[in-house]
Amino acid sequence: MVAAGTLYVVATPLGNLEDITLRALRILRQADLIAAEDTRHSRKLLAHYGISTPLTSYHDWSERQQAPRLVEQLKHGKSIALISDAGTPGIADPGYHLVRAAIAAGLRVEAIPGPSAVAAALSIAGLPTDGFVFDGFVPARQTARRAFLTGLVPERRTVVLYEAARRLLACLQDVQEVLGRRPVVVVRELTKVFEETLRGSADEIAAQLRQRLGDRPLPGEVTLLIGGGDGKPAAAAAEGLAAAIDRLRGEGKSLKEIARTLAREQGLSRRAVYQMGLRMGHD
Repeated sequence: MVAAGTLYVVATPLGNLEDITLRALRILRQADLIAAEDTRHSRKLLAHYGISTPLTSYHDWSERQQAPRLVEQLKHGKSIALISDAGTPGIADPGYHLVRAAIAAGLRVEAIPGPSAVAAALSIAGLPTDGFVFDGFVPARQTARRAFLTGLVPERRTVVLYEAARRLLACLQDVQEVLGRRPVVVVRELTKVFEETLRGSADEIAAQLRQRLGDRPLPGEVTLLIGGGDGKPAAAAAEGLAAAIDRLRGEGKSLKEIARTLAREQGLSRRAVYQMGLRMGHD
């Protein structure tokens, strides 16, 4: 009987190719196969270190289909190194379904730790790190983004998010309006030549970027950190929402109808609108 292989979850550099561990290089050389998010991107890293291990594609839109095939190879004794384009696989990157499938099959899964944008950004942000939450990518559409940010109103820990640089200004405006004047840190192009860190409130950082960029989009990749709040929505957002609730209540709408309407129109959660209406004395 052939001994089963091991799935290695290997962290790779965020940008600077020197940020890879000796152990990661050894595993990438010794593995029978490397499952990569983007094989064209990963070949640059492998070529830099003279690694010729065969590559196979494993990305977001094929995870569920690819995982069983890779698990079968593991069962037949192949060792597989899983990598993403940058950082640690499975952290807002492909990897979850393969790891779960390997575990379910009773196979060995081993971490080869290293770079992570979450940990790197937290380490230099200057925000509290004794408690934090990573909430993935900010939704692209404004309605969904505002609903997402409304869900962060009660959060008292530091929040770490990923955002597309081209949407950062719009996101910062919504952060200011929904969450208020919390401390914000924008870390752009981590470990790369043009790495920079911006600190201030959301509106201060947005003003700085507008002054510098004008109408040009911000280049690069962004990690966005938001300091914990006091559990209350921004004053401007709360006042506007309260006025809208009063107006619709005056039109004879029930609180459930109001919550449904305003959630759809303003990109808020129905529960948040309903709870505010209750605090205002409506039922």
